[in-house]
Amino acid sequence: MAQPKEAVAHIDDLQDGEMKEVSVGDTDILLSRIDGTYYAMQAHCSHYGASLAQGALSGTRVICPWHHACFDVTTGQHQEAPGVDGLPVYQVTVEGDQVMVQLPEEKQRTVAPALTTRASSDEHTVIVGGGPAALHAVQALRAAEYPGRITLITAGDKAPYDRTTLSKKFLQDDAESNELLLRPTSFYQEHDVHLLVGKRVSQLDADRKTIRIEDGEELAYDQALLCTGSTPRSLPVPGADYSNVYTLRTLSDSQDLKKAAQQVKQVVIVGASFIGMECATSLQELGCTVTIVSPEKYPFADKWGELVGKMIKSLHQAEGITFKSECQVERIEGSDRAESVVLDTGETLPADWVVVGIGVEPATDFVVGLEMTDDGGIPVDEWLHAGKDIYAAGDIAQFPYQGNPVRIEHWRLASQQGKAAGRAMAGQPETFDKVPFFWTAQQGKNIRYVGFVKNYDDIIYQGEVEDQDFIAFYVKDGAVKAALGMNRDAELAAIEHLIQQNRMPGPSEIQANQVEWLTALRA
Repeated sequence: MAQPKEAVAHIDDLQDGEMKEVSVGDTDILLSRIDGTYYAMQAHCSHYGASLAQGALSGTRVICPWHHACFDVTTGQHQEAPGVDGLPVYQVTVEGDQVMVQLPEEKQRTVAPALTTRASSDEHTVIVGGGPAALHAVQALRAAEYPGRITLITAGDKAPYDRTTLSKKFLQDDAESNELLLRPTSFYQEHDVHLLVGKRVSQLDADRKTIRIEDGEELAYDQALLCTGSTPRSLPVPGADYSNVYTLRTLSDSQDLKKAAQQVKQVVIVGASFIGMECATSLQELGCTVTIVSPEKYPFADKWGELVGKMIKSLHQAEGITFKSECQVERIEGSDRAESVVLDTGETLPADWVVVGIGVEPATDFVVGLEMTDDGGIPVDEWLHAGKDIYAAGDIAQFPYQGNPVRIEHWRLASQQGKAAGRAMAGQPETFDKVPFFWTAQQGKNIRYVGFVKNYDDIIYQGEVEDQDFIAFYVKDGAVKAALGMNRDAELAAIEHLIQQNRMPGPSEIQANQVEWLTALRA
């Protein structure tokens, strides 16, 4: 039984390509108009609940303003990570000059994708990794009705989970670890996926097509996907092996940091990396006194420019974070535990404990028989194929982007590549040409970055960086290749799709302030 229809808009309230959030009782609805037809869909993203009306609409696709998950407003289908589920759509009619929406009696917030649930052949696909690429590959395989057996091997003690929150919300509060799971463990059972948790792969032999696990078990595969992510770099100084010197990559790492923060409060963070800076915010929230040691004058200045780096540093300093910049750690001193950090300037910093965040490297030391890059990455083609019935996705994959081989350590990109690899393994390959998107939280402020460029030629600014309300456009070879912004969520969502569609306005138009981004997206 359905609820009575309710008028939510006048027919002239929206033009083609526009959307807005309306309410029917206590249900929030995204109302959109495409080619003269109105559509109604659940209004909040299935990932973290952002209002989709604050994002951008491109054709029938709405882009979430927070983390750029995408949905088809006509069907509710989930199209791009993050997130895993679609959204319910509702019946819309036009009666006179009123747009009417009718809801079903039973409320539904998300819609799971249709997946096959049982293997029906002996073909064996093995996925090695416990991050988003692994989960999205499983879903893509079963969505494409892949009939073979699937084994997912992860060295972690849980099924694939949301690692992005380990340095942020999970570290700060009392959330349960099961809340991080991208899918419950039962999902893998329901879809005939053999889940091997807490199993570290010691060798993958590409020539023999075998995978050996550290406990001695050996598996043969017909095709394999490697999505093992990265391993934190160790600090190459005396004392770095003390038990109270931590890195942050896994769930257990975050739990260890949370426990340490409850006992001792003076922490030194080595490295002004994304993990280091996010961790600084979270540990400060837990009552710690935080000092960050970094060789750079300003964090992220090499990636995003000095103005942005200076603003981020000031943001943390205003909240009480201390920086020791343009210096490095010479050694860590203590008896059986770290007690102080000695800098190459001669200064000694007292430390109850130390967190090291100086970057990561691809976790590929177990792979035999595949071509590798100098930094340990795995080259793949535009279908994520690495050769010899092996695919790679996520942090370890060096893939072609705009004509150049790149390796990008972004959560959303790993999810997208996992999906693409899954489709390719199921016999439905599609060229992988997604525009990278990245986000970070610094002292409660969100920074979003779309596109990718190294060694840019120029930066064009709209708005004021110091006021944390701006977009920075990164120009190379006369074209805008990437953009970074704060408090410009809808514009960043629109910019991602303009880059994807090769319709990004040029530097001269941007400098002249001639571009209204949401209008440009509808053009």
